[in-house]
Amino acid sequence: MQTGMEKIDKVVLAYSGGLDTSVILKWLKETYNCEVICFAADVGQAEELGGLEEKAFATGASKLYVEDLREEFVRDFVFTALKANAVYEGVYLLGTSLARPLIAKRQIEIAHKEGARAVSHGATGKGNDQVRFELTYYALDPHIRVIAPWREWPFKSRSDLIAYAQQHKIPITATKDKPYSMDRNLMHISYEGGILEDPWAEAPEEIFILTRAPEDAPDRPAYVEIDFESGVPVAVDGEPLSPATLLDRLNRVGGDHGIGRVDLVENRFVGMKSRGVYETPGATILHAAHRAVESLTLDREVAHLKDSLNARVAEMIYYGFWYTPEFEAVRALIDESQKNVTGTARLKLYKGNCTVVGRRSPCSLYSEEFATFEHDNVYNQRDAEGFIKLNALRLRMRKMAEERRQ
Repeated sequence: MQTGMEKIDKVVLAYSGGLDTSVILKWLKETYNCEVICFAADVGQAEELGGLEEKAFATGASKLYVEDLREEFVRDFVFTALKANAVYEGVYLLGTSLARPLIAKRQIEIAHKEGARAVSHGATGKGNDQVRFELTYYALDPHIRVIAPWREWPFKSRSDLIAYAQQHKIPITATKDKPYSMDRNLMHISYEGGILEDPWAEAPEEIFILTRAPEDAPDRPAYVEIDFESGVPVAVDGEPLSPATLLDRLNRVGGDHGIGRVDLVENRFVGMKSRGVYETPGATILHAAHRAVESLTLDREVAHLKDSLNARVAEMIYYGFWYTPEFEAVRALIDESQKNVTGTARLKLYKGNCTVVGRRSPCSLYSEEFATFEHDNVYNQRDAEGFIKLNALRLRMRKMAEERRQ
């Protein structure tokens, strides 16, 4: 039965075929008596997407879109965050946050193509994803109707969904005993909930998929070289690669050496704290490499300005503010800063550690002539005396004023 002010004839649902979206598909048809078009985005989750069509149609979908967005995801979203050195709360590299605006953008495009005036998603009312999806929806289509079932339906738990699915003969593989939730894309895997809700408890080794335990990694280090052009990684060990292929390559080599495990308690946008465990091997390597090339090529004040914006940019991405005027403005600044960030970084991977051991660039601002501790003819060390005295002037005046008051 329709519950909204305006009758909904057609909805585009962000669909994965898992428990939540399978139940949502049936619930939308039952509640709104409308046509449901499903959209599944391949952002590198490594799940079998081929069987989704049969499952979606069996549950009542009129159509299913399955689209490969891996290259666009890495090129336009992951690499944009990389150029900004965006890291949320000093640790999280934003893997889930970066995928949501892309999925939501394509969902709106499909809604326009299909003449649908409503979209739906499976994000809960407690998390960040509801904000990321819906801010994108409204930014790209201010007239769209958004249906967020977790904020409308009577179900309160995973057990309720399983019971509903069994009642309506919806094909699912979920059980009540799943110990945690997982989200995967080409950039990372995140683990939350269940056995991880105790922030004191160490994450069990068996949950990890992308990375070896550092103590089980090879006893010999691996070296990798990454080439950048204008802040964008373009080759690994001299081999040009597409964005998605490059990240996949680094995920594999980094995972073999235990790179990129993170365990943190983060502040969700809605206000609560959440414990998350992440595997991000390839992006961890890329962040270290990118900073190494920037260290040679960025002017000091530009570098410091970028660092001062790091937390702000990461917040924008984490909160879902991708399609906002403030993000457009800071993105233009970041792109301008990257024009000369071209060069190569060499990194050593060893038992969970990713260490920069070399960097070079045709745009380097580093000069051995100026930096050397040996004799040089380009820097008069006596010039430093006036420089220091000018910078010390305000400190001397403050101390002299204190002495006069005594």
